[in-house]
Amino acid sequence: MITYLSALLSLYLPAREDDERGASAVEYGLLIAGIAAIIAVAVFALGPVVASAFSDTCESVNNGVACPAG
Repeated sequence: MITYLSALLSLYLPAREDDERGASAVEYGLLIAGIAAIIAVAVFALGPVVASAFSDTCESVNNGVACPAG
């Protein structure tokens, strides 16, 4: 039954080339590399801001200072 359906569909659908799978893998690889680059830029750009926030928080906890309202 499956063979019959496969033969029937092959009449109506164009032949599929398996060469496209390699191109898809390259596209996904480029996409992942781009996302990794964006994450790296964000980490380096926001790193000092986050470090400063943690440092300020640590100093406030050690000094017993209440958090400012806001």
